[in-house]
Parts: sequence; structure tokens; C-alpha cells
Amino acid sequence: MSAERIPDPSWKYDVYLSFRGQDTRSGFTSHLYDALRRAGIHAFRDDEALGRGDQMTYILVQAIEASRLFVVVFSESYAASTWCLNELMKIMECRSTRGQTVIPVFYNVDPSDIRHQSGPFEKAFQSHRFSYENEIVHAWRAALTEAANLLGFLITGSR
Repeated sequence: MSAERIPDPSWKYDVYLSFRGQDTRSGFTSHLYDALRRAGIHAFRDDEALGRGDQMTYILVQAIEASRLFVVVFSESYAASTWCLNELMKIMECRSTRGQTVIPVFYNVDPSDIRHQSGPFEKAFQSHRFSYENEIVHAWRAALTEAANLLGFLITGSR
């Protein structure tokens, strides 16, 4: 008989998963999410059924603020998504202002590429450079660097 886990009422979610859907949704992140649920851990991941637009933004911001910790799955095209970058900024803000924990997972990417925005991360920023104000690009870069400097997990294998 296993002990039943009693949820902490101060958090709506134990874990918030941040990831680039096209890279890991149907593989690594799906398996991680299922394993967390089987272990009795209440995890939040965005769902393609949420749709797009302002309502989705509100739902995700609320979920981020209501999560005890974050697992950020950095993949090759993570920084190509402005959605992921904005989500990461909010996660890192919550880490510094609310003390929430961030656990990075480096999925087939080198943490130094994230830290220095080189390799595929440099390519992503080249595509964002002229589309967005320098202030937001600077904030994205700072969030990536801060997250990549945290102790995390390096996952390599099939893509």
C-alpha cells in the first residue's frame, strides 16, 4: 500500500513544464508528464487545445504563478519561439520574486549554447533581432543565461 500524497494548498500545481512543443511534446515531455502524474505529482503543461490568444496568455501566467517548481526543457528550437522566451522570462521572474525553483533540462542541447546564445540559440536570436525591441531581446537573453547557469539535467539521445 502506498502513502497518499497530501497536496500543499498554497500551490495549485507541483510542477509547471515549459517546453517547445514541436521539439518534445510527443516524445520526452509527454513521457515526463505521464511519469509525474503516475507518481502523484500534479503537473501543468500547456495543451494544444488551449488555443491561441490573450486567454491562453492569462491561463499560462496564472499557472506559472501557481506552480511550486518549474521544469524547463530546453531543446534546439526553444529560443525560436517568442512564446517560450516570454514564458521563461515569467518563470525566472517568479524564481527571483517568489522563490520558486527552476530545474533546467538540456534536451540534446549544450548548456553553453543557451548561456551564450550560440549555435541554434544564436540563429534564433538573429531571426528575432529586428522583429522585437532591443529591451525585450535583452530580457530574453538574460533569462536564458540565468536559467542555463542553474544546475540541471543533460539529456542526449535520439531526436
